[in-house]
Amino acid sequence: MSKTFKFTRVGYVYVPTSNIDESIEWYTQHLEFRLINKFQDRGSYLAVLHHPHKNSIALLLIETEDKDRLEIIRNGRPFPIMAINCPDIELTHSALKEKGVEAEEIQTLGAGEAKYFYFRDNQGNYLEAAWSIWDPQDEIKEDYL
Repeated sequence: MSKTFKFTRVGYVYVPTSNIDESIEWYTQHLEFRLINKFQDRGSYLAVLHHPHKNSIALLLIETEDKDRLEIIRNGRPFPIMAINCPDIELTHSALKEKGVEAEEIQTLGAGEAKYFYFRDNQGNYLEAAWSIWDPQDEIKEDYL
C-alpha cells in the first residue's frame, strides 16, 4: 500500500527586490543561479532562478516597492531567511569576499560536522551559506552544464 502525502517538498522561496534586473544579475553572478524566466504578474515582475541540482528548489525574486527586507530576529539578532548549501564552504566564502560581498566569518558546529556563514544580497536580504556532513547528494541537471 502506498502512502499519499499532501505535500512532497518546498517548491520555491520568494525573495523581495526593488530592482529585479539588478537582483537577477547579482544572484546569477554571485550565487551561480540561472535565470529560467522573468514575467509580470499582478503589477510587478517575478524572476524564476534555478541552481544546477535536479532536486533544488527554485528562487523567485519578486519586485516590490516595499523597502523592508527579509530577516528573522532570533534572540535579538538577525537570522537568515534561507540557507543555500555549498559543497566547499571555504571556497564559497572566499569567492564571495573576492567579489566584494560582505560575508561574516565561517562558523563551525560540533566537531566540524557543519559549517556556515551569513551574508546579505544586493538588496539587504539576510542569507546563509551552509555545509554539513548530512547534506544530500544530488545529480546535476543535464541541461544546466
